[in-house]
Amino acid sequence: MIFVTVGTHEQPFNRLIKKVDDLVANGDIKEKVIVQTGFSTYVPKHCEAHKMMSFDEMQQTLKDARIVITHGGPSSFIEALQYGKVPIVVPRQEKFHEHVNNHQMDFTKLIAKRMNNIIPVYNIDDLKKTIDDYAQIIKTKNSGESSNNKQFNQKLEYIVDKLVEK
Repeated sequence: MIFVTVGTHEQPFNRLIKKVDDLVANGDIKEKVIVQTGFSTYVPKHCEAHKMMSFDEMQQTLKDARIVITHGGPSSFIEALQYGKVPIVVPRQEKFHEHVNNHQMDFTKLIAKRMNNIIPVYNIDDLKKTIDDYAQIIKTKNSGESSNNKQFNQKLEYIVDKLVEK
């Protein structure tokens, strides 16, 4: 299952939702797709759509997803990372009236370079290839066993264990 979330920003992100819906309609995506549409005005015809989801619904869908596709809002892709997913991040862009500026583009580029734990898609036409190649792409990313979160937790656990021994 693929989960697409565009967050709760009040400007629509129709470009992403329509692209995913078109990929399903064309048969390019054959698995189930669940979309959290937020304030987008495009209503998917070929995906399961939810304007908003409860916290529990969102968490369960993130856990169940094979692929998470999200906008460039940090909260959304950090949530995916917390479940061990390497999210495909499609940042909102000012030129498409999806946000007030290009901070999502800037932040996505920064995280992709520094952390190497997300898959940025800056051109929506690259989304199909990214989904098709997902299994190969994630092998090049910092996630799962090599994630900074896991390493941090292991070091913290070691420190706590040493303190408790004394």
